[in-house]
Amino acid sequence: MNENIMERTVDSKRVFDGLILHIDHITNELPNGKLAAREIARHVGASAVVPVDASGSVWLVKQFRAPIDRVLLEIPAGKLDSKDEDRLLAAKRELQEETGLTAASWTHLTDIVTTPGFSDERISLYLARELSAGESHPDADEFLNVERVPLKTLVEMIMRGEVADSKTVCAVLMADKIING
Repeated sequence: MNENIMERTVDSKRVFDGLILHIDHITNELPNGKLAAREIARHVGASAVVPVDASGSVWLVKQFRAPIDRVLLEIPAGKLDSKDEDRLLAAKRELQEETGLTAASWTHLTDIVTTPGFSDERISLYLARELSAGESHPDADEFLNVERVPLKTLVEMIMRGEVADSKTVCAVLMADKIING
């Protein structure tokens, strides 16, 4: 059904190896037979969590994001240690590291591709409930503030455009649909 729009990679070259991203230049043959250059940011992937406590509040983190030079309100998340890492285990690790929380109940919401125009990053989104508090252990280069916001209020903030982080918008709206119908 999509054969008439598929491209075929005929050449690929790694042009940059960074700490988080690797950049490939590829040449694709288009459906009309012509060649097109593409630049792809390769990313190991990530997991993210909407932790909702018994009172119906979502535990969030505020952190500075250098690429956009501002502080964002986000759900806890982090990159995988490797492409092969179990995504649920990564979500559990990130929840505990960033908030100190663990959860007895986990629901996989979906996997999203964040910017498919130039990156292969995929983030697995989870809903975590039946939370227990513990001690957080953020990474050495991670400075964040933990906040609790009632789910209803957070959805209202999203609908007013006050939450800019796409994984947070998507995951919170999906979690709200599951919890509140």
